Amino acid sequence: MTTILVVDDERQIAQIARDYLQHAGYSVITAGEGIEAIALARERHPDLVVLDLGLPRLNGLEVAKRLRRESSVPIIMLTARVEESDRLAGLELGADDYITKPFSPRELVARVRAVLRRVEPGSGSDGVLSRADLVIDTTRMKETRAGTPIELTATEIQLLAALARQPGRILTRAQLLDAARGTQEESFERAIDTHIKNLRRKLEPDPRNPRYLLTVYGLGYKFAES
Repeated sequence: MTTILVVDDERQIAQIARDYLQHAGYSVITAGEGIEAIALARERHPDLVVLDLGLPRLNGLEVAKRLRRESSVPIIMLTARVEESDRLAGLELGADDYITKPFSPRELVARVRAVLRRVEPGSGSDGVLSRADLVIDTTRMKETRAGTPIELTATEIQLLAALARQPGRILTRAQLLDAARGTQEESFERAIDTHIKNLRRKLEPDPRNPRYLLTVYGLGYKFAES
């Protein structure tokens, strides 16, 4: 059974999330603060983490940072903060999605399902893509450069694949949002800029002068033509 780790210091919110996710067929474990969350993640190896930003002892951003050092487990940030900088900070650390409080429990379940679909073998897959010295395996959710494995999140894999499938074609931020997350009520197009920044940091020999992921100013992004 798919296991979800819900991390929130507000017991009522954690309980509501647990109830709805269990009703949807998931196994759920909960933690009320950051240190406990990291210990549970190491012990139970959850398939996805729902992570509140405002945690005691160790805040959610630091928890996300530590989780990312150890694994590519999908992370959905849960936050009462509405500032764009907070959302961007979470995405820069490798979060796959975010939900702002107050939120609908049904929306949480839908977001969890959407993120998990992106990491399922074969989800949205066109097989193995080879571009320059990059090999993108959307079936196994793996990527290599010159034979060296590179750790990417599920969202990053989907974005990279969407661009690499059509070298030279410009994709707008809205199109990339649809490719990575599907159409949702809330669109946060600047999130794409953050994911592209993360991809360049991991893929490009010189992120300041990218050779794979090119910016088309005023329009969007494209994968370089061979």
